[in-house]
Amino acid sequence: MRIVDTHLHLIYPERFRYPWLSGAPAINKRWSAEDYFAQASTLGIEAALHMEVDVAEADMIAETQFMTSANSGIVGAIASCRPEDDGFDAFLDRVAAIDGVKGLRRVLHQSPDALSETDLFASNLSKLADRQLTFDLCVRADQLHIGRSLVDRVTDVQFVLDHCGVPDIAGDDFQSWRRAISDIAKRPNLVAKLSGIVAYAGPNWTADDLRPYAEHIIEAFGWNRLVWGSDYPVCTLTADLERWVEATHTLLSGSSEDEKARLLHRNAERIYRIS
Repeated sequence: MRIVDTHLHLIYPERFRYPWLSGAPAINKRWSAEDYFAQASTLGIEAALHMEVDVAEADMIAETQFMTSANSGIVGAIASCRPEDDGFDAFLDRVAAIDGVKGLRRVLHQSPDALSETDLFASNLSKLADRQLTFDLCVRADQLHIGRSLVDRVTDVQFVLDHCGVPDIAGDDFQSWRRAISDIAKRPNLVAKLSGIVAYAGPNWTADDLRPYAEHIIEAFGWNRLVWGSDYPVCTLTADLERWVEATHTLLSGSSEDEKARLLHRNAERIYRIS
């Protein structure tokens, strides 16, 4: 079963500045496309979308330009952006002109809640619709109500909920997350990404630890509204790429071939317009 990875981070410290990486020493090094695909291709991953890595603002355009030409296996990029800024229109013109840009993301799970609650933020995001650009929504489980409000305010844009809404698996806070996911999943302009959850599961996680979260995200969104992501190299904090891919196959073992195909590549190709 071939896989399209919708959440690949690549890190080139010799090219770009990553202010946040000083606080993440375990991954504060070079992670190249060549190294990734050397492993990914053996696991059935045939293509990937590069997900912005929260570079310094001055490097955002350059990161996107470089990543869309870094490797033939990278079939598109989700670019960093700042919808809270008055100069968003000019930035959007520049980034949308880059061949291969499929969507935008603004990291919100480590930002003040108020950042995405302004009229300006919502108004700027609404401009993605005419460009057919998605917006990856990266919020914690306790911020899902904020994400829900944003999705409701910008109904013409296709949103993608990263990392199953960042559940606190290690803290076993399943029920509150489950309720919030059931609620936010009612929004037709939102799909979800089965990705990133191993980073929130602690170092000794098993597939059974992940299963309730995977099963509920599938139940809530359905097979046509789910995509898969590696969250590489963040996944290496508690596992490695091979272990996460193996866990994914274990979690999907009772599903049909058609259902697996939709989650692992077909939906990504449709939602992110990958030809």
